[in-house]
Amino acid sequence: MTVIYHNPRCSKSRQTLSLLEENGITADVRLYLKEVPSIEEITTLLSQLNIPAIELMRTKEATYKELGLNKDSSDEERIQAMHNNPILIERPIVIHNDKAKLGRPPEQVLELF
Repeated sequence: MTVIYHNPRCSKSRQTLSLLEENGITADVRLYLKEVPSIEEITTLLSQLNIPAIELMRTKEATYKELGLNKDSSDEERIQAMHNNPILIERPIVIHNDKAKLGRPPEQVLELF
């Protein structure tokens, strides 16, 4: 099963979804802003991506600064912030066979297949 954490307002997310479809890959589309990932799901995503929490965050979002997050924030603080404010989660994320890739650039997700 393939899942894409998708924001239809994001051009990279739309490009990644189109790329999957062009390659005959059917993905379960998860609108993560509406269906907010749990803390456990975010932790699993980080493990599947093999990155620290800071690399999954949109640090230029106003919410990041409003929450007082910075380079010294812990992964736990960052994960909680992403759960409470899913706009902070970088997108798109494609998951396939318990591995994940960020669609930045979109072509990167094809490495999963």
